[in-house]
Amino acid sequence: MDISERKKRILRAVIEDYIATAEPVGSKTIAKHAGLDISPATIRNEMADLEAMGLLEQPHTSAGRVPSPGGYRFYVNELMEWHRLSIQETERLNAALHLKAQELDRVITEASRVISQLTKYPSYAISAGPSHVTIRRFDLLMVERQTFIVVVMTDTNLVRNKLLRLPADLSETQIQLLNRLLNASFTGLTSEEITPELMNMAKQTAEDAYALLAMAVSFAIEVMKEQGTYDVHLSGLTRLLEHPEYRDLERVQPLLSYLSEEKALSTLPMPDDSQVKIYIGPENVAGALQDTSVVVASYDIGDHMRGLIGIVGPTRMDYAKIAARLYYFADGLAKFLGPGAPPPEH
Repeated sequence: MDISERKKRILRAVIEDYIATAEPVGSKTIAKHAGLDISPATIRNEMADLEAMGLLEQPHTSAGRVPSPGGYRFYVNELMEWHRLSIQETERLNAALHLKAQELDRVITEASRVISQLTKYPSYAISAGPSHVTIRRFDLLMVERQTFIVVVMTDTNLVRNKLLRLPADLSETQIQLLNRLLNASFTGLTSEEITPELMNMAKQTAEDAYALLAMAVSFAIEVMKEQGTYDVHLSGLTRLLEHPEYRDLERVQPLLSYLSEEKALSTLPMPDDSQVKIYIGPENVAGALQDTSVVVASYDIGDHMRGLIGIVGPTRMDYAKIAARLYYFADGLAKFLGPGAPPPEH
């Protein structure tokens, strides 16, 4: 978008004043605080142009302007300066990070709580396994008569085994046949790709040994689903009510209900890399989030798991500060729990 430097300075001043006050911003306010040696009348004309460009909105005819979702997006992409954390902020974040010696679940819960306290917005933290897990290898072993061990290795190098009992005898030849069949037909597939049709085809080949094959496949599906599970932690939900945008309970109720559901939280934006992402207003798919923004950072937990830490709040939020805090925290968790993260991205 082609926009003059003067318009950029005015847009930036409007957004930063609105972030601080939650009140529509007028030309006189900009003339006082933006450091521009131009008249309020000229500023009004520039603000009208910014409104025509879809970067500002005027809630009422006599009111000042407020940023539009497009204005916030332009600000994040072009005008926002990366926030430098204070010593107090880094000390507080580091104190939470040093819980690494304790269980991962507590680390993630504490991460969500501290971020919510620092930002004054609801915070969510998710630990998630790989989105697609497959079995790399099967091994069936006979322990004794009618007793077998199935060993499965996933494509994430996880190895699990289970003792299986069958009310029938099988020969070594049948066990070898099942091993070949399992590795030929059931490796490289997700749990969703193991269909009834595939099982029926295997049944025709395995014949009398099908019961053991079905038990082995069922165990493999359990392992794959276990690897793909996630834990969700939400902190500070009622902090939404502290902000002017959410003082109307009828307006905020759908958002509160949405965020209260663990299943809904798992559908919040999940970046597929270790960077900070900002989703503004209509950029969020869920209807309950259309008037909110989500800032989220991803990091590597290790053992083929990812962690996410995010903030949900009004589009009038200080993106620079929140993105900096989330990136610092996610980067710190990655260093404690897995490999480091690349530089942040808006």
